[in-house]
Amino acid sequence: MSDLEKIIYTIGYSSFEIGSFIETVKKHHINAIVDVRSSPYSQYKPDFNREILKEALQKNNISYVFLGKECGARVDDKSCYVNGKVDYSLVSKLEIFQNGIQRLIDGASKFSLALLCAEKDPITCHRTILICKNLKNHGVIIMHVLENGKLEAHYDSEKRLLKLFKLHHPDLFRSEQNRLDEAYLRQGEKIAYEPEKQNETN
Repeated sequence: MSDLEKIIYTIGYSSFEIGSFIETVKKHHINAIVDVRSSPYSQYKPDFNREILKEALQKNNISYVFLGKECGARVDDKSCYVNGKVDYSLVSKLEIFQNGIQRLIDGASKFSLALLCAEKDPITCHRTILICKNLKNHGVIIMHVLENGKLEAHYDSEKRLLKLFKLHHPDLFRSEQNRLDEAYLRQGEKIAYEPEKQNETN
């Protein structure tokens, strides 16, 4: 299978109970969940704590892999922090992150996999703004599972991202890619992890 034929899904669990989550995953023929939370635990949804989730998935013949060290939003490398906040452009250059991206690409050859994080809207989560931004450069087809269980193509997520920052209108002096890069940058700054404002969304 070539890179162009590889499909990677993403899903946020915050709008699901464990039963409806598994049902939705099965509906889309996803057979592997890649957990990209830095800390794979939820105070509000304990069924999505790592060990409990893994067991529930395995009972349904769905594999579970934790990739939070490689692809999580909270990084230990202090060089990736600017003004006390993670800078996604710096994270994307880390060897450990690039290794994580390669593992996802390789895994997509063997499994129908979905990246898991908490946020229900993909454009408010690092799985899109950090991970998928880099995955798409490898020709991977990306589909986001929304809170209603339906799919949104990454291209359509990017259109929403442009609209969020009022960058969706054609500009004589700026290409769409240039405007999209700005939208990614601004959203990354908005949602990036700050150690002093901890939460369970990344």
